[in-house]
Amino acid sequence: MNHLRDNTSFVLCGDIAFSESKNKIVTYRKGYLVCVDGICKGAFNELPEEYRSLPLYDYGTRLIIPGMTDLHVHAPQYTFRGIGMDCELLDWLKNYAFQEEFKYYDMQYASKAYSFFTYDLKRCFSTRAVIFATLHTEATIELMTQLEKTGLITYVGKVNMDRNSDNLQEADASASLKATRQWLESIDGKFKNTKPILTPRFIPSCSNDLMRGIGQLSKETGLRIQSHLSENPSEVEWVKELVPESTCYANAYEIFDTMGTPDCPTIMAHCVYSDEREMKILKNHGAYIAHCADSNMNLISGIAPIKKFLDAGINIGLGTDVAAGSSMNMLKTILITHQASKMYYRLVDNNVKPLTFEEIFYLATAGGGRYFGKVGTFKPGYDFDAVIMDDSIMHTMRDISVRERIERMCYNDADDIINEKFVKGKKVYSSIKA
Repeated sequence: MNHLRDNTSFVLCGDIAFSESKNKIVTYRKGYLVCVDGICKGAFNELPEEYRSLPLYDYGTRLIIPGMTDLHVHAPQYTFRGIGMDCELLDWLKNYAFQEEFKYYDMQYASKAYSFFTYDLKRCFSTRAVIFATLHTEATIELMTQLEKTGLITYVGKVNMDRNSDNLQEADASASLKATRQWLESIDGKFKNTKPILTPRFIPSCSNDLMRGIGQLSKETGLRIQSHLSENPSEVEWVKELVPESTCYANAYEIFDTMGTPDCPTIMAHCVYSDEREMKILKNHGAYIAHCADSNMNLISGIAPIKKFLDAGINIGLGTDVAAGSSMNMLKTILITHQASKMYYRLVDNNVKPLTFEEIFYLATAGGGRYFGKVGTFKPGYDFDAVIMDDSIMHTMRDISVRERIERMCYNDADDIINEKFVKGKKVYSSIKA
């Protein structure tokens, strides 16, 4: 058995749960989960003979679930999460986010701040993440360097912005695009698990020339794009003024060739006010919606009709959206997503039923994981991303099922129960003392 197999081939035994589909969670009590060369071979009630020679790690009655994917998070905002929550989006950006991100020109500041972010990301439920940095090239490379050491698999974007952002903006479209190309050249071949993603912040902070340039750069390099779409009413109205020829916000991205393709999908965060026109555009382009219920309520933006998007077959995952979102704990994101969908049904549209827990668990694991490929479930052939948890501190007098334990875990917003994390079969975190 070679060194690779020694590290990434094994069997885990415990209480297992994963999404078979968006409507079904499969569970095993004292089941067996097989990993060979970093790839899942499936979950079993009885361990097949062909895998009995592999090392077996018995976790007893601890829970084993797929790693979760955070499709939208702002790394430089992590250190002021939970602050400025009385503001709406545009005022919050001006008074808090932009002022904080400006500080990342200082590499000493950036290095220390990013160390807090990467340390906590490694310890939480996410095994994959798609991340905004700032417009500062050197600081973005520092973030990518730190993330690479965590063993997590991520996309990171150097932000582009050349207007409407006070002192946090590049000189013009040409300067922004030149800095982006230099960033890409400097990281070429440097990282294994940390990939670049083009990141025009949103249309209000990017000139038409810059947006067109990003679209052209994406076609030229094959790199994906992440941005924001229809988050807040004032933002939506502003885009109408900035791109008057567009039929809607999503169409403005289409005009600049930044909505992507099914083979090179763009992530659009929020989509709170995406109507039938935008839904059609998102689906046609194979875009992913990063649903960020926590930040949407914190900044008084609204509640996105995620159930409608899901039923329409649009790609969706969940995002913590720190710092407008208050935590990188994906369990809290699941909880607030569930609550928000119930309020959408009760207060906005009685024809749109709330998301089920099964659907939300799917979005947090396999739904967002699809952006990275075969990720987010324990079906055979998927990357082996797993989180092992000890929920015994949640005392109960009931004999509850594995599925009920997963739901209870999310509704209790637990963040101190993770024992170990695996990414593609490699253990990247352990709280278990030897």
